Amino acid sequence: MPPRLARAACAPFALAALAALSACANPASEPAPTPSAATDVVVIEGARVFDGERDLGVVRLVVRDGRIEAVGGDGPLPAGARRVDYGGRYIVPGLVNDHAHLGNTEGTEHGGRYYTRDHVVRDLRQFQAFGVTTVNSLGMNGPAFYEIRDAVRAADPALGAWMLGAGPGIGAPGGAPPAKNMGLAEDAVPRPADAAAAREAVREQARRGVDIIKLWVDDLGGQAPPMAPEVYRAAIDEAHAQGLQVAAHIHDLAPAADLVASGIDVIAHGVRDRPVDAALVEAMRSRGTWYIPTLQIDEANYLYAEQPRLIEEEPALRAALQAPLRARFQDPVWQRRQLEGEAAAKSRAAVRMNLANLRTLHAAGVRIGFGTDAGALPHRVIGFAEHRELELMTQAGFTPEQALRTATRDAAELLGLDDRGLLAPGRRADFVVLDADPLADIRNTRRIRAVWQAGRQVAGPLADFDPDRNAAAR
Repeated sequence: MPPRLARAACAPFALAALAALSACANPASEPAPTPSAATDVVVIEGARVFDGERDLGVVRLVVRDGRIEAVGGDGPLPAGARRVDYGGRYIVPGLVNDHAHLGNTEGTEHGGRYYTRDHVVRDLRQFQAFGVTTVNSLGMNGPAFYEIRDAVRAADPALGAWMLGAGPGIGAPGGAPPAKNMGLAEDAVPRPADAAAAREAVREQARRGVDIIKLWVDDLGGQAPPMAPEVYRAAIDEAHAQGLQVAAHIHDLAPAADLVASGIDVIAHGVRDRPVDAALVEAMRSRGTWYIPTLQIDEANYLYAEQPRLIEEEPALRAALQAPLRARFQDPVWQRRQLEGEAAAKSRAAVRMNLANLRTLHAAGVRIGFGTDAGALPHRVIGFAEHRELELMTQAGFTPEQALRTATRDAAELLGLDDRGLLAPGRRADFVVLDADPLADIRNTRRIRAVWQAGRQVAGPLADFDPDRNAAAR
C-alpha cells in the first residue's frame, strides 16, 4: 500500500522558529549559491542527462516554478527564460534515501539528546550538498520530528533535503532499538508487549502524522528479545488499515519469511547471516516487497580503520567529515581497536553475504530500494555513505545505470513519491550536475558541480562544502 504522506508544507507553525531555521540554513560565513526566484523560468543547456530511467544524451531542461516543464526539444526558448550552460557536464536526478537517520550525532558521539532542529537541519544540508535531495528518517526521531519536518517542507529547499520519516518507530520491550547503546536516555520509542498495544502504538503514530511505520523486529544477534510475531502482525495490519506502509529492521533470514507472509512492505536492511532461499525470493517478488540492502552499514565498521588513506584519496570523504570524526579516523589506536578481535571479521562476512543476497534478489526481479542508515552513528557518514553504497551496488552486479535508477526513480517509488525521482515534465526539478560521466564509472557521482532542488541551485561544488562550518552554523 502506498504511504500516507503527512500534511504538506503549508501546515502552521511558529514563524519565529522558521526564521531561526532559515538563518541556520544560510549562515553569513558560508554564502549559499545564489538561488533563482521560485517563479523564474530556467533553461538548463549543454549537459548529458540521465533522467532516472535512461541516458537521454545532451538535451535541455526547461524548469518553471520548481518543476520540469520540458525535457529536450529545440524550439524557441520561453520568453524571459534564464539560460544556464552546463556544457560538458552530466545531470542525474537528486538521490532519494529511503533509510537514513537525522539529528542523532555530534562529532564522535551519538544519542537522542542531539535531536534538535539545529542538528536535523545541519544533517539535511549535508545530505543536500552530496546530491541527496530527499531523506526518509526511518526511526529514532525525537518528539519535535513533526514540527521540524513541517518547517523543512515549508522552507523547501532552503533548509536542506526534503524530509519525511517514521517518527520514533516501534520497538520491542527490552530489545531493539537498544536504548542504552543508542543513547536513548529519554526513550520515545513505544515498545508494545501484545497485539492490542501494537495497534494502539500504530494508531497514535498515524494520528501524529508519520509518513511510514518502522518496526524493530530482530534480536540483535541473540543479545535481546525479538519483537513477537503477534505484535508485528498486528502492527502491520493496523498500519495498512491506516493507509501506512511498514518497514522492518532485520539482520537475519529467520524472521524475513514470516514478515513477508504477514504483509510487510519494506525489508529495511539486507539479510546478512545466510543466503536467501528460493521460497523467500519468490514470495518477495510476487508480493512486491521492497528490499533496502544498506550494504555500507557493516562496511563502515572497518573501512575507515582499514583504509585510513581514504581521507587523503577521497575528496568526497574529506568533505563529509567534521574535525572530531576526521581525527578519530586518523588515530592509529582507534584503527587498531576497530580491527582487533572478531567484530571486523563479522562485519566483512556480513558485507559479503549482503552483496551475494542482493545479487540474487536483483536478478530475480525483487524491488530494490536505496538506503544507508547514514546518521544513525557517527561512522555511518552522511553523504559519503550514499555514494559508497552506489559503488557497492555495482559490486553486487548492478550496472551504473541500474544503481542510479534504484537510487532515484525506484527509491522515490518506494516512498510513494510520484513527483520526483525522474526528470520528466511535471516532476520536481531536483537534480545533480556532475563533472564526469556516472554511467562510465559510478564513482563519478561524487564529482558534484552543483545541486538543484525545487528548481533552485542550492549547493555546489562539493569541494567547497565545509562540514565544520556547516555544523557551526547551528
